[in-house]
Amino acid sequence: MTQRSGQAGDATDGPVPTAPVCYRHPDRATYVRCTRCDRPICPECMREASVGHQCPECVSEGRRSVRPARTAFGGGAAGRQGYVTKTLIALNVLVMLLSLASAGNRVTEAAISGSTPLTNWGAVLAYASYVPFGPVHGIASGEWYRLVTAMFLHYGLPHLLLNMWGLWVLGRTLEAVLGPLRFLALYLVAGLGGNVAVYLFSAPNQTSAGASTAIFGLFAAIFVIMRRLGRDTSAIVPILVINLVFTFTVPHISIAGHLGGLVAGAVMALALAYAPRMRRTLFQAAGGTIIAVALLGLVLVRTAMLTG
Repeated sequence: MTQRSGQAGDATDGPVPTAPVCYRHPDRATYVRCTRCDRPICPECMREASVGHQCPECVSEGRRSVRPARTAFGGGAAGRQGYVTKTLIALNVLVMLLSLASAGNRVTEAAISGSTPLTNWGAVLAYASYVPFGPVHGIASGEWYRLVTAMFLHYGLPHLLLNMWGLWVLGRTLEAVLGPLRFLALYLVAGLGGNVAVYLFSAPNQTSAGASTAIFGLFAAIFVIMRRLGRDTSAIVPILVINLVFTFTVPHISIAGHLGGLVAGAVMALALAYAPRMRRTLFQAAGGTIIAVALLGLVLVRTAMLTG
């Protein structure tokens, strides 16, 4: 019986199975494995997955292989947050505060509807002097920056609030559909187009400023975009018609600026909405570049007419 007891003891003295250890932490035993690569992972290395857990390397590899979400026109999904729209509104408000600060003791008048030294500096002005026999200012004298700065300047708080309301309503929708970069390009091209139209068709000593050039471009763009997506545009047309009626009937509104922004915004929207799916970004960028170059060509022609 003693011999048999010894043999039984020998049978239990074989190698004892050991638990798997985490591939990143060899001192930690674990029975959980990555569902992708089957490597053992400890609780610190576990990453929640749709099924089971994955290791950090597999999670990183999966993220690299997943294409970011895109809109119907190739833009980034970040446009749904409206960051560009909010930034443009904040920039316009900041410029308004600087404009009021530049007015000095005329701040009350400037807040209602008056001009300020800042609007004098940055509004669209073709070719004129601020005072009789003074130096000539304007785009034709080399102040091309006015074509851009005028988009962010306003004559009083009511002017600013009305335009920012339009930007808030239209901008968020268009930015969500187009993506941040394409929406920003649309806004700038529309604003530039409106200011170029003012330069072309207004009197050389007439000033103009405001975001309404870009806002009218957004009106045209949302009509084009909605049509491209096959959505109902019946609610857009009456609003656009009302704004056009105000443009032609209310004094001190730049007809050229509004119509120029409308046309430029429509053309830019067509380039964005109808670019072929293959190489869409290339065609969209080329369309925007062609529009910008054409506008600058018109500026050169007008400058030659005023200074020649």
